[in-house]
Amino acid sequence: MSFLFGGANAKTFKPKKQIAEGTHQYDLMKRAAATLGAGNLRQAVALPEGEDLNEWIAVHVVDFFNQINMLFGTITEFCTEESCAVMAAGPKYEYHWADGFTVKKPIKCSAPKYIDYLMTWVQDQLEDENLFPSKIGIPFPKNFLSNAKTILKRLFRVYAHIYHQHFEQVVRLGEEAHLNTSFKHFIFFVQQFALIDHKELAPLRELIDRLTGRDPSR
Repeated sequence: MSFLFGGANAKTFKPKKQIAEGTHQYDLMKRAAATLGAGNLRQAVALPEGEDLNEWIAVHVVDFFNQINMLFGTITEFCTEESCAVMAAGPKYEYHWADGFTVKKPIKCSAPKYIDYLMTWVQDQLEDENLFPSKIGIPFPKNFLSNAKTILKRLFRVYAHIYHQHFEQVVRLGEEAHLNTSFKHFIFFVQQFALIDHKELAPLRELIDRLTGRDPSR
């Protein structure tokens, strides 16, 4: 379940990751959704008192995966091998794919291929109970935070590609408000816990400054 998007007609690029009802993470997700609904994003991303930071981050990684999954799902027909032959965020930034396992040396590929690799890679990690435990009593691995940072860094690149290469199409589809709200939520979260290096955000620095600077709760 996504905090921001829902409905039976919502298109997704990959199958959505569901957080199981009855788990503590499901309760955390509902709590975060309720706070988000109040409209104060800075309050919504803050770690609730007494809660575990790793669990809070895990719940949000799942949610951002689902949000980006849905946003990209709306523009997949425009992001093709021909129109987006490289995975780029404007003329200055190009991304090559490597996962460290099956693809150890970064490869140049089209945006749809890169995003397919990326979302499959994230999905595999979210489904792995050793990496993203959902049951009470199963500890998070020592490298959880490092893994979460890598996932969020790469998910940011999908936002960057959509904004730089497909924003006109997003506007035509009437999805601009959804995209902006989702991205603002994402940025407030990663800034709150210093989860993405400053230089990685450079492709959307101007937009980030505008979105966060205009927030009345800042």
